[in-house]
Amino acid sequence: MRRTQVGPTARGPAILTRDYLQAHIPIWSEALFAVELALLHVAPVYYGLGTPHGDGSGVVLIPGFLCPDQYLIPLQKWLERIGYRAFLSGIRFNAECPNLLIQQRLTETIEKALAQTGRRIHLIGHSLGGIIARSIAAQRAADIASVITLGSPFRGTAAHGSILFAAETVRRRILKKHGDGVLPGCYTGHCTCDFVDSLQRSLPASVCETAVYTQNDGVVDWRYCRTDDPEADFPVSGTHIGLAFNPTVYSLIASRLALAQCGQKKRAPRARRIRAGVKCATT
Repeated sequence: MRRTQVGPTARGPAILTRDYLQAHIPIWSEALFAVELALLHVAPVYYGLGTPHGDGSGVVLIPGFLCPDQYLIPLQKWLERIGYRAFLSGIRFNAECPNLLIQQRLTETIEKALAQTGRRIHLIGHSLGGIIARSIAAQRAADIASVITLGSPFRGTAAHGSILFAAETVRRRILKKHGDGVLPGCYTGHCTCDFVDSLQRSLPASVCETAVYTQNDGVVDWRYCRTDDPEADFPVSGTHIGLAFNPTVYSLIASRLALAQCGQKKRAPRARRIRAGVKCATT
């Protein structure tokens, strides 16, 4: 999509790189995500036991590359059990120009969440969904309390060869479908649209950021999924696909969402913030 005016934000060191590489990683290991899904349903955290509960804030969930909303329903239902208003993105399949997805789907969902909760919302994105979430958070920080990425290579494109092939197929389809409605670099890190430009913007202190990743990732290079801020980066064991079902990830999400509330109320006590490694600011 062609670029439009974005409100001014403070720029820091660029997050996005122009890297585009094939990662030599064992994608076959991703089949183990089924184990994580099974373990989730017997984990106490899934039933809200020993888990920080929410304050009714809205959480918008964004699916990964080539995926529909439906696989995030377990995460949605769990968030509702622990006291949040969880909204699926409205994306049928994540295989479209991200700018168009934001304009045609996510903007409506975010406005709905804001209207129904009356407060800033949280964004959680899996894989490509997390990259989209970070871009949105940079564009409209006044509406976003926190952003959590799950295995999202927002620092550049470094993925298994089969993923790169699929992405190039999607890119050609986008260019054919939209023609002059998108820029020639659409679906690459070289595009000059709002979506890519926003990834180079540092998130303001009012937005709590969390990057969850696994060094066993068989889809993308985990080193591209980190902010390099030890207070925001959280490694876990498991698969890339399984990050959407991993009990440890769910515990992290609950803790980070609960602590992100300090960005909407008073600053949390210093000892509490240090224990959780959260970076929030009073709004």
